This record gives sequence, C-alpha cells and structure tokens, in this order.
Amino acid sequence: MASFHLDHLNEQLASQAQQAAGNLTRVAAGKSTINPLGVLQNSATQIDILAARRADAVERLKEVIRAYRHVAALADAAPRQAQQPSAAPARRPSAPASPVRTARSW
Repeated sequence: MASFHLDHLNEQLASQAQQAAGNLTRVAAGKSTINPLGVLQNSATQIDILAARRADAVERLKEVIRAYRHVAALADAAPRQAQQPSAAPARRPSAPASPVRTARSW
C-alpha cells in the first residue's frame, strides 16, 4: 500500500508540474496573457504540498521496507533455531546417592 500511495502522489506531482510548465512556457513565449493574480496562482502551492507529501511517502516506504526486512530476518532465523540442537549442556547421570548415616560408629 505504501508503494501505491507513493506512485499516486508521484503521478499527481508530475501532472501538476507539467501543467505549471505548460503555463510558464505559454507566458514565456508571449502566447498567454499574464493573470494579475499570478502566473501560477495556486499551482506553486499545490506543487510544494505534493512534493512534501511525496517526500513523506518515500520515508514511510523506507520504514515499511526496513520493518519487513527485520520481520523476514526473524522469521527466517526461527526455523533455523528450531532445527539446531539445544545449546544447553547435556546432563550427566548422577552418581548413586550415598547412604545417610545418622550415627557415627566408633
């Protein structure tokens, strides 16, 4: 989901930037009148917002990938640990208990 979100934001950013570039190209070529409220109007703000959201989405995707790798490493290590012999020392058979003497014979 994180990668799909990043792709969507990237598409929005590219579309908005292309629109702004088209507007600027027409103004630079003198083929468009300049809007007194600004050439880009809200486009520049939208591009800035989309760029910031895209940067956040990139960081989120990196976090998801790191978490996935961590969990995958743990899952991979668990079966190996189950297959390895126990690291606990083997128990030696205990020596027969010596009879308990309650009284000393002299």
